[in-house]
Amino acid sequence: MIITQVAAQLYTCRSLLGDVAGVAKTIERIRKIGYTDVQASGLGAGVSYQEFARIIADNGLICTSTHESSTEILASPEKIVERLNVLGCKLTAYPYPAGVDFASRESVNDVISKLQHAGEVLARAGKTLCYHNHHQEFRKLGGKTILELIYEGTTREALQGEPDTYWVQYGGGDNVAWCKKLAGRLPMLHIKDYHVTAENKPDFCEIGAGVLDFKAIIAAAEASGCKLFIVEQDSTPGDPVDSLAQSFRYIQENLVS
Repeated sequence: MIITQVAAQLYTCRSLLGDVAGVAKTIERIRKIGYTDVQASGLGAGVSYQEFARIIADNGLICTSTHESSTEILASPEKIVERLNVLGCKLTAYPYPAGVDFASRESVNDVISKLQHAGEVLARAGKTLCYHNHHQEFRKLGGKTILELIYEGTTREALQGEPDTYWVQYGGGDNVAWCKKLAGRLPMLHIKDYHVTAENKPDFCEIGAGVLDFKAIIAAAEASGCKLFIVEQDSTPGDPVDSLAQSFRYIQENLVS
């Protein structure tokens, strides 16, 4: 992994991105840390992709991936293509299984079918749809995890992977094994650390402050073709940009080639 393959997930900073001024200030700070790539997510409702594209260009950043509305991806994938074109992005992810009943095989099969269709639409436009997991996809139906069923029920051309290392761990999965399982189907990876608090509860933390073996995870991901490593922290103890900075420094000093 080289440092230019490391991106910041803007959802980490969502509390700072409510308007154009907040986005501009936050993006400037992220660029000063050393990030050159961001993943678009968590922008305020009044911030258009056109404005966002201008801000990141003004700061010498690129945006190679996004998270889009789960509902819109399935219902109107053509609109997602239009949004990605504004940013010059090829990669996006289905971020959360909204409204899916994971106790129902019918509901799971329905979302799998819709993901396949949406992915086909994006693929025809030169885009790639990925699946971003949480912990609930590690529930089992018929002896297999739902995450396995999702990938088995879709084609490689229609749906790629964006595993989230925290949620894989939280769900009881093996990050290295999942990176290997998704060989040739793993363009990007959410790197997010996991620790246990003083109250004996699992929680998010900066990269290097938790228990995940990122050297092994990244090596497995690279062997499977991963080119984009996206830093995200769902909650932070203070300023989210400071947490992104701490993670970046750890990556730069310990994980890059």
